[in-house]
Amino acid sequence: MNERLYLDHAATTPVLSVARQAMLEGLKHWANPSSPHAEGRAARAALEDARERIKAALGWEHELIFTSGASEALGIALGRGVADAFIVSAVEHDAVHRSAPEAYFLPVGTDGLVARDALFGRLAALGAKQPLVAIQHVNNETGVIQPLEELGAVVRQAGGILLADCAQSAGKLTLPDADIIAVSAHKLGGPPGIGALLVRDLGLITPSGGQEKGYRAGTENLPGAMGFAAACEASRAWLSRAADLRSHLDGAIEGAGGVIVSKSSSRIATIASYRMPGKPASAQLIQFDMAGIAVSAGSACSSGTLKPSRVLAAQGWNETEAGETVRASFGPDTSRADIYRFIEAWKRISP
Repeated sequence: MNERLYLDHAATTPVLSVARQAMLEGLKHWANPSSPHAEGRAARAALEDARERIKAALGWEHELIFTSGASEALGIALGRGVADAFIVSAVEHDAVHRSAPEAYFLPVGTDGLVARDALFGRLAALGAKQPLVAIQHVNNETGVIQPLEELGAVVRQAGGILLADCAQSAGKLTLPDADIIAVSAHKLGGPPGIGALLVRDLGLITPSGGQEKGYRAGTENLPGAMGFAAACEASRAWLSRAADLRSHLDGAIEGAGGVIVSKSSSRIATIASYRMPGKPASAQLIQFDMAGIAVSAGSACSSGTLKPSRVLAAQGWNETEAGETVRASFGPDTSRADIYRFIEAWKRISP
């Protein structure tokens, strides 16, 4: 078998060497950052330094609450947001739908985008004084980029709060002008098990007691925070070639009879989703894996359930079409040779 080819960076990307080194340094600060003695104060100083570095690297000037990842950050925002109603787009990550099961749904078009008029109509019909609207910046299955600047203006006009899931876009695209943002370290080369909730004003969520200014209980993960900071600061020069790689792959897949998901929409260069007509995704995943290539079918948080993609269903795909779709996603080491290898495997697997 050839050396393994990893094309599932949207699920998690390998920890960067600079992040691993930073975590090792963080392990030297073994004291609890909440302890008042000298060792605790040193750990606290290192934690606050990491916090400020992450904010600077992401271009965020407001509050940052460390969490265990984007899912917990979303759970805090939706579970403790000071809103009188919740609206979530139909293509949000499962973590959003689990945290707000009774939220009002916001439909998307066949292009995967939330329409300004649809959002305006939903807010007007709801008539809430302070609604919280959750719209993902970049979809984790399709790579579709939502026009959050335009949609955010509609939310503010209605007196609402915009929550943006930026797990897939942080460190790759400029953060949107949102009120609350969820980010995850392991999507951008940091360690798993740590993320952050970025909050424009802490008054937008209710405190729960404990650490992180009383907004998240539990001893802070200092090594994780230091690894997170190092990953945020790492060079993203490789992103300039990702668009070329994705464009090349798009053309080859179409030429081989595949279908590009949300082809007409603005999509992040690091995520590509394709349908192979006549071949179930489950069979594709097995054959790609046997060829030494790691890809996925939809979100890593739900692909193991073998359920139809809720995202593609929201875009009007039927169960058969959605069940024939796989996702390839790129990282810092993805090369043109890797793309060629995936294309050749696709052609062999395609019926």
